[in-house]
Amino acid sequence: MLRWLIGGGREPQGLAEKSSVQTIGEEQIQNPYTELLVLKGHQDIVRFLVQIDDCRFASAGDDGIIFLWNAQTGEKLFELHGHAQKITAIAPFSSSDDSEEKSNLILTASADKTVIVWDCTTGRQVQKVSCFHSTVKCLTVLQRLDVWLSGGSDLCVWNRKLDLLCKTSHLTDAGISTLVELPKNCVAAAVGKELIIFRLIASSDKSEGWNILEVKRLVDHRDNILSLCFRLRLRHGLLCLRDLTFVTGSHVGELIVWDAIDWTKQASECNFWESSVHPDSQTEIKLSQSPNETSVQHLTSDEECVFAAVGKGIYVYNLQVKRVIACQRTAHDSSVLHIEKLPNRQLISCSEDGSVRIWELREKQQVPAEPVPTGFFNMWGFGRANKQANQAAKKTQENTTMHFLELVGDLIGHSSAVQMFLYFGELGLVTCSADHLVILWKDGERESRLRSLTLFQKLAQNGDLQLKF
Repeated sequence: MLRWLIGGGREPQGLAEKSSVQTIGEEQIQNPYTELLVLKGHQDIVRFLVQIDDCRFASAGDDGIIFLWNAQTGEKLFELHGHAQKITAIAPFSSSDDSEEKSNLILTASADKTVIVWDCTTGRQVQKVSCFHSTVKCLTVLQRLDVWLSGGSDLCVWNRKLDLLCKTSHLTDAGISTLVELPKNCVAAAVGKELIIFRLIASSDKSEGWNILEVKRLVDHRDNILSLCFRLRLRHGLLCLRDLTFVTGSHVGELIVWDAIDWTKQASECNFWESSVHPDSQTEIKLSQSPNETSVQHLTSDEECVFAAVGKGIYVYNLQVKRVIACQRTAHDSSVLHIEKLPNRQLISCSEDGSVRIWELREKQQVPAEPVPTGFFNMWGFGRANKQANQAAKKTQENTTMHFLELVGDLIGHSSAVQMFLYFGELGLVTCSADHLVILWKDGERESRLRSLTLFQKLAQNGDLQLKF
């Protein structure tokens, strides 16, 4: 484990020369992460991080090894071996029974077609399932029902004892790419371009079994669905079912907002750069962009907005006014792989270019705006719109407070693509990368205070501290 003090921006080895994206100087006043701990152990790309509790997390990747770490000290707690190939999914699974001592478990799936349950307290393998016919690509825990789901070529439901409760028929060779839990015992599964809604139904007998029923297929996307996120909104501290939505993003830049109760489409934003999509419409400008530059790689949300990582950019979509209210079209030099909204007004993003950036969402001074086309990218000048669309867009702009994303921090420590990160509040930020490293970023001022306090306490205990009045 290495500790570095960061004195300013520096370019790590192995990165290509940067393009003209927004930059920030060495004086990053609003960036607290001025120290870092480099956590070594992995021998290949580290793709996954999962939080176990308030001070522990696990990392996993293509070497098939899972490491458990202390987020405060960076100490390696356990090194878990059991998979023969790369890890494809990971999920925490805590006990939901209040009467028993809470146990922290994690589930890991691998390309070796197995799933293993690990005890995070002892570091031991609890049980291993090897009956899969294909690689499990996603894991989802339904904590309230005390079951977990595995998604591959089919969808399986398991209990804590790893008993297979039920499964669907074979869905596709490509498999389920991602899952999200919905209200009323439902889940949404992304299978290629389709979104399939399943409902878990308790068995009619008195057993603890479940049945799984396909209730609807949504076929509104034109290309493969890459990302899913569920959003809830509280009103006066209470959950309002009417405001429950979930959002999907596709490989060609489509973003669709769905009602989480009846699964109807509430809103959508798309890139209409191909005239063939709407043959009856007027000729539109075609963009010279590859699908990777417009694919929705990751989605996250808060009560008001959806935050989308689209190509190299970040877009803030307001769910009330159903439009993009802020964007940074070139937030990084390469594709943005992961974004998260912090409890404050800040966002964090990481990219294939090896950087981690901190953004502040701020209100923009209102100025008279020209009519602009609607659409996910069209509001920045692409495409054409009719007069009614222009008038509607102008009216929306007049009633909407616009925002902008200001770069307030640039964390340079990795030498290759940063896959994802975890935010641990005052304990710091954890990132993982294709450079085989896990980095624990620390608040330099806080760490300095803690070291001073520790030194003060040691001096007091040893009697070396003399107070003069």
